[in-house]
Amino acid sequence: MNVGWLRAAVVVELALIVPLGLLSACGDSTTTAAGGAGGDGGAGGAASLDFVAGADRPVTVKVPPGYDPASPAPLVILLHGYGATGFLQDVYLELGRAAMERGVVFAAPDGTRDSLGRAFWNATDACCDFEDSGPDDSAYLASLVDEISAAVAIDPARVFFAGHSNGGFMSHRFACDHAEVVAAIASVAGAMHVDPTDCAPSEPVSVLQVHGTLDDTVLYEGGESVPASGELEPGGPYPSALETAGTWVEQDGCDATPTEGEPVDLDVSLDGAETTVSAWGSCDENVAVELWTIEGGTHIPIFYDDVGGVILDWLLAHPK
Repeated sequence: MNVGWLRAAVVVELALIVPLGLLSACGDSTTTAAGGAGGDGGAGGAASLDFVAGADRPVTVKVPPGYDPASPAPLVILLHGYGATGFLQDVYLELGRAAMERGVVFAAPDGTRDSLGRAFWNATDACCDFEDSGPDDSAYLASLVDEISAAVAIDPARVFFAGHSNGGFMSHRFACDHAEVVAAIASVAGAMHVDPTDCAPSEPVSVLQVHGTLDDTVLYEGGESVPASGELEPGGPYPSALETAGTWVEQDGCDATPTEGEPVDLDVSLDGAETTVSAWGSCDENVAVELWTIEGGTHIPIFYDDVGGVILDWLLAHPK
């Protein structure tokens, strides 16, 4: 399989899904892993230890080569955007391949589907349960982590979540609700609750927020989610990327003023090292909060092939 061609095709598909799903709000997320279908999201190769979990929302859990039950492995859960699937999300970010290369157990589950057939996560008032069907996705994901941990040896200090758009919203929500479970999250083009008091984590969580300044689906400056389809009710407001990071700065007891790190080059379509890095230090329990701003970046940045490794390495550097 030509993974590069497949990934390019998925980027195009994601770009088509967004206008069908949301306007200036909570995005799409159509990407996933090479090596699975419909929630399988994972890297290809031998799968003798892979298994299915998730009860009525089954997902293939990918176990890395060389897994040793005597040495508990990290776990990363990848969450798709509105209207996408776990499989598509991983083709885009290639987190599954990076996980297999680093000895990390990986899963990319699917949300429930609305009346238009679009998969979503019930993350915040803004995104993306537009029909108020009320699935308890936070509980589902917590039970998924428990089920995976019962089947293979998982290091409880190294459980991580990552997500794009609606999946980014849901990663934030999960960290608010289950800080005792997750060590760190990475959100690409997602956002927090608009009311910071709706997030009351039981302990500090490390957070990486990645967001493009020209995102016209989930606005960098914050906004209100509005489904493109007139058949669904609008969502609510969501905070800016800076406000999203700021909520975690306060929750984690970090310094109020960030330091600016060396810029990084994430987006192949933009010249030079276009992404600025703002990092807040002196956080409680040695956690970290960072905002990576892609200057000129859109809702679906054209990432370099190793972006999954970049994100996963950041997560792995921030265990409990």
